[in-house]
Amino acid sequence: MTRKQRRGLLIGLGVGVLSIAAILMLFAFRQSIVFFHTPSEVAEQKIAPGVRFRLGGLVADGSVVRGTGTSVFFKVTDTLGTVPVSYEGILPDLFREGQGVVAEGTLDADGKFVADTVLAKHDENYMPPEVAKALEEKGVKLGEGARHPEGVTQ
Repeated sequence: MTRKQRRGLLIGLGVGVLSIAAILMLFAFRQSIVFFHTPSEVAEQKIAPGVRFRLGGLVADGSVVRGTGTSVFFKVTDTLGTVPVSYEGILPDLFREGQGVVAEGTLDADGKFVADTVLAKHDENYMPPEVAKALEEKGVKLGEGARHPEGVTQ
């Protein structure tokens, strides 16, 4: 085997090993990615029960019902669709009706979202950029603080 052939073989093996490593990393990330959806997208896409995703929108007015202990029931809306949510735990201090929220969890067989994490805005003007963008695309009018300059990430 000539020197040129050995070099080509080493380069080929290196490319092959890197390709396999990249494929394995992408497969591993695919299982841990959590997608963000608005309530109307949940209804349109018919998301299967048990699939983990993030639900974002506004807490519907008059929908927060406190259960026994730390259980809370509320509805998330984007004015076009509404999804009932149940959560067991302590809500963020700034959680309230009419404010932006992102909940992470799964749908149950009845179509109710069972959240294991609830995130609320951090001040009176802030709304997560992806929630604000999704709500604006649905035609919801937002206050000035909910709009984020293009290209700025939080």
